[in-house]
Amino acid sequence: MRNLTYLVAMSLDGFIAAPDGGFADFLFEGDHMAAIVEEYPDALPAQLREALGIDAPNTNFDTVLMGRATYEVPGGLPSPYPHLRQYVVSSTLSGTPADVEVVPGDVLAKVRELKAEDGLDLWLCGGGKLAASLLPEIDRLILKIHPIVLGKGIPLFDGEFPVAQFAKAAARTFTTGVVFVTYTKA
Repeated sequence: MRNLTYLVAMSLDGFIAAPDGGFADFLFEGDHMAAIVEEYPDALPAQLREALGIDAPNTNFDTVLMGRATYEVPGGLPSPYPHLRQYVVSSTLSGTPADVEVVPGDVLAKVRELKAEDGLDLWLCGGGKLAASLLPEIDRLILKIHPIVLGKGIPLFDGEFPVAQFAKAAARTFTTGVVFVTYTKA
C-alpha cells in the first residue's frame, strides 16, 4: 500500500502561506534548497525541473494532490506537475488540462483508492483545508520549517479534524535556519 505524504514548507508560527496564498517570504536560496533538489525532485514544478535540467524518473512520488487555491497560485501553470498524476480537489473548478483531474466529491475515498494502487507514494502539496480533511489518511509529514514568522495566513491544517499522533522520524537543520522534520503516523 502506498503512503500519503504531506511535504510542505511552513513558518515558525504554523502557516504554509500568507493570507493571499503567496509564499514569497519563504527562503528559496541556501543549502536546504540543494537538499530538496537532491532528495525530492519529484516535488518540483515542471518549470523549475526544466531550469535545473532535471529529467530523472520519479523516486518518491508519482501522484500529487492539491486544493484549488494551491493549484491556482498566482503565476501558476495549468499543469504544474506533468511528471506526476495530478489531482485538484474542487467542487467548482473546470477547464483544466487533460492531465489534471478534478476531484469534486469524496476526497477521502479517492485517496484510499489511490493508496490501494501499485506505485510510488502520493504527495499532498497543499492546502491547509485539504490537509485537515485528509488527516486520517496522512501517513507521513515532512515539514520544511522556515525561520520566519508570518503572523497570519493559511495554517498547516485549516478546519476541524480528529486528534492524530505522529512520531518524529528524522530532523535536519540547515545553515539557512530551515529545519526539515519528518514525522510518521504513530
